[in-house]
Amino acid sequence: MSHKHKVILEKVFAHPIATNLNWKKLSHALEHYGAEIELSKSNHAKVKIKDLEVSLSLPHHGHEISDKSEVTRLRHFLEQAALTPDQL
Repeated sequence: MSHKHKVILEKVFAHPIATNLNWKKLSHALEHYGAEIELSKSNHAKVKIKDLEVSLSLPHHGHEISDKSEVTRLRHFLEQAALTPDQL
């Protein structure tokens, strides 16, 4: 297990909600833990873990996910997939 990947996932679960999640680092961390990520031309990412799936809006001009609702959706998705910092 890589410490840097766990740190990125800890940011997803941080309180208050993080609004500076680097998408590239986050996607690498998710893939490290077994996620499959499909990118669309409309700046969306479909993340699949096990039989679960979530679609996230990606940043248009920056490299960071800054929308709190997207981070919250990702957090709930990872909880359902049993991929939380406590379970790693």
